[in-house]
Amino acid sequence: MLAVRKKIDKIRLKRKKRVRSKIFGTEQRPRLSVFRSASHIYIQAIADDLGKTIAEASTLDPDLKEKASKAKKTEAAKLVGKTIAARLLEKGVMQVVFDRGRFLYHGRVKALADSAREAGLKF
Repeated sequence: MLAVRKKIDKIRLKRKKRVRSKIFGTEQRPRLSVFRSASHIYIQAIADDLGKTIAEASTLDPDLKEKASKAKKTEAAKLVGKTIAARLLEKGVMQVVFDRGRFLYHGRVKALADSAREAGLKF
């Protein structure tokens, strides 16, 4: 069982490096990095040239925690997408580069990206 787990981790790391090698965020166009766990979803807008996080949102934010806990996981991801878009637009950021990381662009990750687009961000 341990050998299978190590192989899966190796594949995930390889996928993450492949995706990440092609993307770079700047202050005007930050990288929107997604992490999804079994029960929560997290997103950060990162300016790689400065090495800092511009904005972040997750299902654990005080603003979203109550709504997200009552919603299904996909609906919670949509709320997080709208929240990050609002926070970035507030700071004057209109365009981002989407970094799905090791996760497939499907399900919660896609729902988050689509809701951020609907809220006004350009990918």
